[in-house]
Amino acid sequence: MNLRDLRYIVTVADLGHFGRAADQCCVGQPALSGQIKKLEDYLGIAIFERTNRRVAVTPVGRDIVEKARRLLVIADDIERTAKAFADPFAGPLRLGMIPTVGPFLLPLVMKALVQALPKLDLIIIEDLTAGLEHRLADGAIDAAITATAPKIASAAEIALYVEPFQVALPAGHPLATQKNIDIGRIDPATLLLLADGHCLADQIASACRIKRTGAAADIRATSLETLIGLVAADQGVTLLPALAVEFGGRERPGLVIRPPAKAAGRGIRIVHRAGYPRLAALNKIADVIRSCVPKSVTVKP
Repeated sequence: MNLRDLRYIVTVADLGHFGRAADQCCVGQPALSGQIKKLEDYLGIAIFERTNRRVAVTPVGRDIVEKARRLLVIADDIERTAKAFADPFAGPLRLGMIPTVGPFLLPLVMKALVQALPKLDLIIIEDLTAGLEHRLADGAIDAAITATAPKIASAAEIALYVEPFQVALPAGHPLATQKNIDIGRIDPATLLLLADGHCLADQIASACRIKRTGAAADIRATSLETLIGLVAADQGVTLLPALAVEFGGRERPGLVIRPPAKAAGRGIRIVHRAGYPRLAALNKIADVIRSCVPKSVTVKP
């Protein structure tokens, strides 16, 4: 049993197809199938159920594939540890980012990041929180910028900043005349939220003390830009993170921005695997981000 064979079974499990797995592993299909059969014979079990139409992972195979996946992450970390010893600030670093942060944070920090870390090849991957945490656990990314505490085991985080929420209302809304908005007075039936899977939707619903079971407006937007447009079109109200207001919402015609009477917001952080070998690079990225964000957010040391 070797790492190559473990990589083969993980790839077949992910793709559900021996041919596509062989292509991804840059090996012939007979060679890949033969190595997997040898591994199954060695273990004395069937990892895959093979039919003419599909490849399915057996119940015991699922457990083996997940253990193999964890071993491959550790093996990749061993290689990165060796490379990071030479220069942790050089080479590729795969950074995930949730879509309610990326479009507003990246324009602020990318130039400064390139200047501060000229040898770093920063690769940005945008996804929802659950997808980023899955990629992080699998080793597909090195770290992720999220707005919730990590749910995966053996994860650590670096605090970046606290981002307050602002209330976005259409011009002419009864609450728009108030200097500070009591968000408890927002009609739940008019509250616009992002689609399921966006942590921001749950955070806004929680701040407004409503349940996400039919209490909000029957609209599920897929981006903050869409939410801003809907509010400006008098389709409802919502809460927006400070950076989205500052770089997308404040100048929009038909939109009124007001602070909530009682502060509400979310904490933005870099999440990484505990023991990640290039922690120095992540800390440097964190320092650059903190130095670039505007005063509308509260930097965390």
